[in-house]
Amino acid sequence: MSAWVQGRVVERIDWNDKLFSLKVDADVQPFVAGQFTKLALEQGGERVQRAYSFVNAPEAEYLEFLAVAVEEGELSPRLQDLTVGDNIMVSPRPSGFLTLDEVPAGRELWMFATGTAVGPFLSILNSQDCWERYETFILVYAVRYEKDLAYLEMIKEMAEAHPKQFRFVPIVSREAVEGALQGRIPELLANQSIQQAADLPIAPARSQTLICGNPDMIRDTVAVLEGMGLRKNLRRTPGQITMEKYW
Repeated sequence: MSAWVQGRVVERIDWNDKLFSLKVDADVQPFVAGQFTKLALEQGGERVQRAYSFVNAPEAEYLEFLAVAVEEGELSPRLQDLTVGDNIMVSPRPSGFLTLDEVPAGRELWMFATGTAVGPFLSILNSQDCWERYETFILVYAVRYEKDLAYLEMIKEMAEAHPKQFRFVPIVSREAVEGALQGRIPELLANQSIQQAADLPIAPARSQTLICGNPDMIRDTVAVLEGMGLRKNLRRTPGQITMEKYW
């Protein structure tokens, strides 16, 4: 199989002036919810590529990606310029281990995301079989400003479809927003604010955690969870903390 296939943009969603989603029609290999692939465009005779997580469930008709345009970025500003009908190169081979197959059993699955790293968790929650795996799913979604919260309507629909199984804890760090916690994930975990908002404890005997986002958040969150008795999840030594850095 070729290293790249040509995709076509079929829809774009602008969440704010920098945050956007692209739906793409492309023939890729089957993937597992939580995985990522690479997107690329030609620039100056060279192929510029970056990894992006699937937001869509594996059984969805189109691929969907959430991205933020970074001013100094080589690819993201050009992705933001794409419109319906434009072509984009997609790697047909999915990658990544932030999947439920890699997570041991537990009662609750906590998902901690910053910014666009909410994408793989939405893919998992959109998949048909995820709801049979755990009693409760808690999505903790942290951003800087309220305008950076994407897919709120989709998250609301999940809550309505699974009222006993799904809990949502939004966090906005740089402004006070009604219904959201204010601060950083590690500190809000340490002072129990997140657990209180979800109305659930975190404990090694019952909790599994997935963490995806910026490296500083992951490092500090892992330290807090380890202080609660949770351990990193490795294939040879299963634990309760599974993570993926987003850059």
